[in-house]
Amino acid sequence: MSESNPRLSITRLLICGAAIVTLAMGIRHGFGLWLQPITQAHGWTRETFAIAIAIQNLAWGITGVLAGMLADRYGAFRVILMGTTAYSLGLLGMAYSDSSLMFAMTAGVLIGVAQSGTTYAVVYGVIGRNVPADKRSWAMGVTAAAGSFGQFLMVPTEGFLIGQFGWQQALVLLGFAALLMAPLAWGLREPGFAGSAPPARDQSIVHAIREAFKYPSFKLLMAGYFVCGFQVVFIGVHMPSYLKDKGLSPQVASYALALIGLFNVFGTYAAGVLGQRLAKRKILAFIYIARAVAISVFLLAPLTPLSVYVFASVMGTLWLSTVPVTNALVAQIFGVAHLSMLSGFVFFSHQIGSFMGVWLGGYLYDKTGSYDIVWYIAIALGVAAALINLPIKEVAIARQPQPQAA
Repeated sequence: MSESNPRLSITRLLICGAAIVTLAMGIRHGFGLWLQPITQAHGWTRETFAIAIAIQNLAWGITGVLAGMLADRYGAFRVILMGTTAYSLGLLGMAYSDSSLMFAMTAGVLIGVAQSGTTYAVVYGVIGRNVPADKRSWAMGVTAAAGSFGQFLMVPTEGFLIGQFGWQQALVLLGFAALLMAPLAWGLREPGFAGSAPPARDQSIVHAIREAFKYPSFKLLMAGYFVCGFQVVFIGVHMPSYLKDKGLSPQVASYALALIGLFNVFGTYAAGVLGQRLAKRKILAFIYIARAVAISVFLLAPLTPLSVYVFASVMGTLWLSTVPVTNALVAQIFGVAHLSMLSGFVFFSHQIGSFMGVWLGGYLYDKTGSYDIVWYIAIALGVAAALINLPIKEVAIARQPQPQAA
């Protein structure tokens, strides 16, 4: 978007963007609560449920790149409307799927597509174009904190709905709740995208992609984000079942997921603020090594409700704190013209990690009767991600002027 185009009000942008992310991420964070009710109702294995959620994460990552391209070219408003519709239909389909294939298509493909159009890459593109660089990391932190508050708010709500209405009716109610994102999307209509012709760019999509993938720091950022996806989705989906297997009540898992969401409000906001002051690569390295330490201590300590809550609080502080820092770093290096698209590519790597984390959790549990191996993998990957992020160069990329692309 040209600098001459008017910008959205930051207050309006943050309120609407944060509310959309709250709903989209809040609903998604509670899917682990459905693992046992759905598998028991249909007689499926945990791997069947896990593969559907793994497909969801992969579909989210793949279509996130396309959603980012469309949002950069035609504005976030239209993309969010399409994502909202897909989200509602996916939840309804998830409720009434009577075969593993249909469940994979609805809970997996359809909701994955929906999330690509209603979450960070699309909303952060609007923030990048409308918030000055000296406030961008902070604004992204506020939005990420909203997604965390959504987890704190929605996970207990989803647990309550399952308890009161049953797992199937709870999904139907969430399907209607997802439609609330549609009116909120109106607040993200950007003036430069109001007409049929998209704003001119100083760089074509093809050149932007080539430039990013030739830049070593972009590849390092993608590699680190793979680990983020592996860790958080494995824990988010499988920890409720892990705790139940260990003899703890389902309420402990619900409270633990809620604590992750609550403490992530503070963690993501703090990461966004620190991203304006400290080297972002060092923030990311600290987050990943701290996760590895937290998981190690959790596995070594006696398992009690208190230890679960402490672990959830620590992991919550680190949970999505990578998101504002990573996206602000992409904007800092490459600019904001193609921010949603480039963030989509980085997030695709995150979702490959998510696929591996949730699928391996189900697969190795069914093979070994334990989650131990996946926990150990998560620790090793955390150490690797910390080392991978340290060499990243944060300065804006030097580029030659390109012919203006339509």
